[in-house]
Amino acid sequence: MTRPPTAAQRRVIDAADPVTGRLRGTQAQLAALVKRGLAFRHPRPPHDHFLTPAGHRIREEETAAVSAPEPGRAPARTGVFAARVGGEEDPYDGPGRVREVHSAWQGLLELRRMTNPDGSVERPCDWERAHLVRAAALALEAAGLRPAAPDADGYRVRETPQPEAVAVHGPDAAALRACAAALERAGWQAGEYTEPRTRVRYLLASPRRV
Repeated sequence: MTRPPTAAQRRVIDAADPVTGRLRGTQAQLAALVKRGLAFRHPRPPHDHFLTPAGHRIREEETAAVSAPEPGRAPARTGVFAARVGGEEDPYDGPGRVREVHSAWQGLLELRRMTNPDGSVERPCDWERAHLVRAAALALEAAGLRPAAPDADGYRVRETPQPEAVAVHGPDAAALRACAAALERAGWQAGEYTEPRTRVRYLLASPRRV
C-alpha cells in the first residue's frame, strides 16, 4: 500500500487551487509529490505543477462535504470555492460570489489550455469529465444563470446513471433553453428529454470531445 503523504505534503495538496489543482510549494515538495504520482509537472512553460487524479482524491477527502454538497445542504464558508448545483439551503450569495465564480471559470479555462493536448479552451478537459456535476454547475453559474434556492426557481444539476452525462432541471422550457445555450457555449452538448413517468422535461448534458 502506498504510504500516505507527509504532513508537509498534505498542506501543499490542501492548498492547491480547488478548480485547476495548481500547486505551490518548494521544488523538493513538488518533486516528492510527482514521485508519488500525486502531481505532475506540465511540459509547457511555465512548467507549473498540478495535482493528478490521485492527488485530487486525497485533497477531496478533506473537502468533499464542501465542494460536493448533498442537494439541500449549503456548503460551509471555509474559503474553498464550491460550484452551486442548485437546491442548497441558505446558499452563499455575498458580494464576492461573482468574483469567485469568475476566478474559478478563468482557472478552469487555464486548466483546459494546459491539459488538453492541443491547448484548446473550447473543449472540456479531463478534470471536468471526472467532476461532471461541479463542472456543469460552474459553467452555468459563470454564464450568469441562477441555481435553484429554497425560495426561488433556478437550475439543478444532478448525476445520472449514464457515463459522462448530467441531468439539468429547470422551472420551465425557457430556463432549459438558456441552460442548454450556456452549456453549449462552454463546450458541452445538451439535448432535451422527457422523464417517462412524470413527463418532466430536462436536459441531458455531456462534455464535448471534439
